[in-house]
Amino acid sequence: MTARLNVNIDHVATVRQARRAPEPSVVAAAMICEQAGADGITIHLRGDRRHIQDADVRQLRQAVTTYLNVELAATEEMVKIAIETKPDAVSLVPENPNEITTEGGLNVRPNIAIVRAAVNRLREAGIMTSLFIDPDSYQIEAAREVNAQQVELCTAAYAEATLGGQGIHGEGAVRANQELRRLREGAALAAQYGLHVAAGHGLTLRNVGAVAEISDIEEFNIGHSIISQAVFVGLDRAVRGMREAIRVGSEIH
Repeated sequence: MTARLNVNIDHVATVRQARRAPEPSVVAAAMICEQAGADGITIHLRGDRRHIQDADVRQLRQAVTTYLNVELAATEEMVKIAIETKPDAVSLVPENPNEITTEGGLNVRPNIAIVRAAVNRLREAGIMTSLFIDPDSYQIEAAREVNAQQVELCTAAYAEATLGGQGIHGEGAVRANQELRRLREGAALAAQYGLHVAAGHGLTLRNVGAVAEISDIEEFNIGHSIISQAVFVGLDRAVRGMREAIRVGSEIH
């Protein structure tokens, strides 16, 4: 079965916020993605509001007809917003105000009481709850302990190993294969524990196929690569291209 694709449209908002202008519209972007076959829309409401704004969450909750996944930190402010707006899913992610983008997965164990409390509140509100974590057994076991329903395995290390052709041969290929093995083993362990498994971060048309071969991965959350490609070919075509790359990879396993 082909894994689902949720398109992260944060960087549509990034362009808008550069001018504090009404355009480009994240709602229009979400509608194009859905029409192009996206299975869902993902957004990250950050504490610094550098791209997605509170109003975007409310408007997208009304407009999205497929599946709305909101990434946020496990803070009182963010959990309250999620409970009020009721997206289909919430992905709890780490957040550093000085980072360019999310840097690795959530370190669940040292923050287990905070994460467990956030998961419990979200689940009580009927919101499917996922944790964005690195693909290692330590984090996966902690995710099970806090009663999360899904884990999203961070693919950043794998993606980094494939940049600039590094993953084709030599040292890059060794690292890429090591990271693929970590993803495969992590996905299998999570599935064994009864957790749903998603993946994302840094995936592109060129490197997503090998991850899509992992049968335990049910869902991808991909944004930057799709929005970047859309600059040249349009958003509809960029979404369709990524869906096809995932489909082709899924059919290999």
